[in-house]
Order: sequence, then structure tokens, then C-alpha cells
Amino acid sequence: MRHIFSSVAALILLSNVASLRAQELGTANEARAMLDRALAALKSNEGLALSQFNDPSSKEFHDRDLYVVCFNVSDGKITAYSGPALLGVDIRTLNLDPDPIGQRTYDAIDNSPQESIATVDYKFPKPGKTEPVPKQFIQTRVGDQACGVAYYK
Repeated sequence: MRHIFSSVAALILLSNVASLRAQELGTANEARAMLDRALAALKSNEGLALSQFNDPSSKEFHDRDLYVVCFNVSDGKITAYSGPALLGVDIRTLNLDPDPIGQRTYDAIDNSPQESIATVDYKFPKPGKTEPVPKQFIQTRVGDQACGVAYYK
């Protein structure tokens, strides 16, 4: 069952990325700027911030292939994602076979100090391509929320 779930999760991730038109991809600096905006929003009003992170029309937190992903550190449940399919799913169960990307993402931030930056490197195809290329997820935490933004290196 876990393998089926992992495959479905990978397809969801691919479909979100594949739906992007051939366009310029976000940069490391743009991803970091989005993460900084997300951090400020979380500090100001967590509920409103999560709502904005989940709203694809919120250009502040959705720009080309860049978007905010969040999960609760206490239970691993995804609270923000670019689309509703993964909301409520335990991030630790996500795999990009054979990479346990979800567990690695969780482990990278689990015991990190508040507002410190943790990174997770992985490979994933660019929009419209099939060959995996380097990508990095930069994340931080505020309270029980761990949030990050991924970009192609």
C-alpha cells in the first residue's frame, strides 16, 4: 500500500510541475525571498498565512514553479501545498522512489532551532522533461509549522 501511495504522491507532484508552461523557473534568491515572506506571514497570523499559501491565486506565495509547502512538525501532516491533493498527508510517507524525500525533509527540520534554515537536496524533472535534475528545498520553522520553498539548482 505504501508503494502505491508513494507512486500516487509522485504522480501528483509531477502533474503539478508538468502543468507549468515552458517558462522561466524560479531562482534560489527568489525562493529564499518567498520563504522570508512566508516566515513573516506565519509570525503575523498563522491561519491567514496557511490560507494564502494554499491559494494558487496568491501571487506572493505562488510564482511560476515556486510555492510554499508547510507541515506540522508534531505529526508531519501537510498544511500547505500547491493544490489540495496532499493536504493532511504525513510528509514522512512521501517517496520519489527510491528517495524517501518526505522523511528526509522532516528529519532536516525536526530538531532545528526556530527560524533556522535547513535544506534538502533531491532530483526531480523540470516541467515537460523526464530526466531528474538537482533541486533544493529550503525550509524553516515557526512554532509547530515547518515551511519551505523548492527551486531547481
